[in-house]
This record gives sequence, structure tokens and C-alpha cells, in this order.
Amino acid sequence: MSPEVSVREVAALLRETGPALVLTGAGLSTESGIPDYRGPDGNRRVTPMSHQEFTATSEARQRYWARSFIGWQRFSAAEPNDGHLAVTDLQRAGALGAVITQNVDGLHQDAGTREVIELHGSLAEVVCLTCEGRVDRGLLQALMDDANPGFASRALGSVVDGSRVSSQIRPDGDIVLADEAVTTFVTPRCLACDADTLKPDVVFFGGAVPKPRVEQCYALTEAASALVVLGSSLKVMSGYRFVRRAAARGIPVVVITRGPTRGDAETTHRIDAPLGVTLAALTRAVGAQVA
Repeated sequence: MSPEVSVREVAALLRETGPALVLTGAGLSTESGIPDYRGPDGNRRVTPMSHQEFTATSEARQRYWARSFIGWQRFSAAEPNDGHLAVTDLQRAGALGAVITQNVDGLHQDAGTREVIELHGSLAEVVCLTCEGRVDRGLLQALMDDANPGFASRALGSVVDGSRVSSQIRPDGDIVLADEAVTTFVTPRCLACDADTLKPDVVFFGGAVPKPRVEQCYALTEAASALVVLGSSLKVMSGYRFVRRAAARGIPVVVITRGPTRGDAETTHRIDAPLGVTLAALTRAVGAQVA
């Protein structure tokens, strides 16, 4: 395991190496009000719907969309936090380069970050698994609202502790909701083929990241002067593999997150601290111009 280092040491590394490749995880968005799947100890707190479960039955898709319908109201209202803004400032200063994000919330782009590769896709887009037709998530939300008048108030009223819904929103926009609350929900259907197989254009647990996207991220890793990991426990191989590739090629690996990670053995520079204040301090240490 790498020793803990200071913000100044990381800043010195970035000044020496030039623009570093960035890999971000759910921990970067927690300060925007979107909790991650795992606690500081790296253990999973909630289990999201898997790809296999979602594609298996209409009932599973009804359950997902009912929960997502309510969760989207808070999820879509989230705004970039100090960590997202610091990444943008560091990128503009030339300390950071392209960003591979495991998040599906679009907050990097909202913060003005360029060259963002959404490894797991984006919740802002919806795709039909039957005909491959696509629809904007905002439009789909409006269509679900029209088809399910009063659903939100009824569903929230069925939860003993209403705060439980918002407090357990997941990084994929899903929320905790009793099964009996979703039985009347009208599942959205594809505008092109009328199938009930609409799915957020994201990689669910158990699904596979498209091969061209993986190859693009490997190419960025191969060419990187350093890899900076922000807010990820690296428990999922889809992100961890790039840390392994960087380490195998002798590329410095910086990890800034809370708690242990799966990649501690490959890490060369480690800071265990909150993301927002740490990245703001890194911005100052690098001498970046704050937007």
C-alpha cells in the first residue's frame, strides 16, 4: 500500500507530469446529494437492480421505472459540487486531462469539464432494447407523469418514513420504494415500436461496458503521464482495470477518496480525505485559475 501523501506532493507530481488522466467514481458526487453504493469501508450498502433482472420481466421494468420516476426528481436537480468544479479548474490549468467517469449523473459536464468519457453511460438518455430507438429522459419523465397522475403523492404516502425515499436515492437514480406502491404504475413504452423494453442508456450491474468504449479508455491509460482516481473504491473491475493497466506500465497512480480501495497495492500516491475540500486545496496548490 502506498503511504499517505500531502496535497502539495500531489500538486508537485501533476506539475511534473503534465495533464493526468482522471478516473472518477460515485464518491465524487456524494457532496451533490447523490449517495454512493458503498460506505467508507468499501462495503456495499444497497444492491441495485441488475441487467439480468431488468431484462427478464415486465414486472421488473415496472418496478424500476416506478422507483426511477420518483428518484429522478431529486437526481436531476443535483448540481456540481466543489469537487466537480475543482476538476474543471485543474483541467483548464493543464494539470488534468481527459476524464473517465463511472458516474451517470452528467455533473462533470454541468461543471464545464471537457473530454468526459462516460464509462457506464448516461441517465439523460433512454434506449429501447427492442428497436434501439432513443428518447430524452426529460421527455420520458413528462410522459410518465401524464400516464401516472398522482402516483408520486400516493407512493410517498405509502412509505412510513417519507425521508427514507430521498435518503436512499442511488447513483443510478433508483430509490427505495415498497413493492406494493408500484403495482399500479404504468410502465413507459417505446414511442417507435410500443415495446415496454425502454432502459436508461447506462450499464447496469451485471452488464458489460461496450467494447469500443473500453478500448478508448485503455488507449487513454496507455498514453497517460499519470492516473488520478477520485472518489472510487475500485471494487468494480470496469474501473479498476485501468488502474491495473497504469500500474503495469509504471504510470503513477494517485488515489483521493475516503477509505480503503481495491487498488491500494497499485497506488503510488494516496490521500484519504473528503473530495471537495481536498480538490479545492489541490487547485490552489497547483496554482490553477479558479473559474
